[in-house]
Parts: sequence; C-alpha cells; structure tokens
Amino acid sequence: MGMRETEFSLFSSPLHLCSALLSRRRSPTQFSAADLRRSFGIGQKMVIPPVRLDRVTKFLKPYVLRMHFTNKFVNAQVVHTPTATVASSASTQEKALRLSMEKAKENTRDVAAAAKIGKILGERLLHQNIPAVSVFLKKDQKYHGKVKAVIDSLSAVGVKLI
Repeated sequence: MGMRETEFSLFSSPLHLCSALLSRRRSPTQFSAADLRRSFGIGQKMVIPPVRLDRVTKFLKPYVLRMHFTNKFVNAQVVHTPTATVASSASTQEKALRLSMEKAKENTRDVAAAAKIGKILGERLLHQNIPAVSVFLKKDQKYHGKVKAVIDSLSAVGVKLI
C-alpha cells in the first residue's frame, strides 16, 4: 500500500476530500486523477470471487473442512468451494464460548476445546442442512491430537465425512 493510498483513505467522502483540497494542508497537485475518481465512487477496487469452468466445478467437493490452530485458539470452518464462501464456522474466539470456557476454567487451545469446536460446528452444519463434509489435511497436519478431535466430534454429531 503506497503512501498516496494511506493518505487518501483518511477522506471517507467527497466532502472531506473537497475540504482537504481547499484547505492549506495539501495542495491539489498531490492528488491524482485516480484519487479523485475513487473519492466519488468511480473505479473502486472490487474483490471478484473465482470463476471456475463447469467441468471443474463438477469434480470439486462441495463443502470442505478447514482447520486452523494457534497457540491460544482453535478455529474450524466449512467452505463452499464453488462459490468460495464460508458456509459455517466455529471458534474458541467466539465471545459466548470463550466466556463459558473461562468460567469453567477450561483451556481454549487443547484437545478438549478442539472436540467442543467440532461438536458445535457439526450442530451448525446439520442446522443448515449440510449433511456431508470433505476433509483435506495440509502437509503438516496428521490425523492426531486436535485434528483428530475435531474430525471425530464432527462425525459423532452425525456429519458424514467424504
């Protein structure tokens, strides 16, 4: 991110930009034509979801489980691969779950927390009528410990693993 974009992001509307242009703090030569266009909503940067061919989407697994473990928290989410959107997620960072775990003096990063996240995620998936999930492990992930706890608790709730 360049210096120009960080300076420009301070002005949220065209009125702020015009007042900044009129004030003595900046000269109008410091703003480019792209800055002025973007201030009026023209040429905004957009994030476009990936477009895949039909022959590719036919072989994609529709829902994929993604897990992420930090030193403090456990995160799991199910991604709908054709649209690249998150269908459901669960984390020990969620306020209600984190407070209940702190009240019960439970850890938010161990295997028991991972099992709890898998159970919550499984219930949310069944509530959204998602009966099956594909599991692809990363290179460094083994079917052991927290990964095993999340996957086993998902299958115990009733979500099928593909």
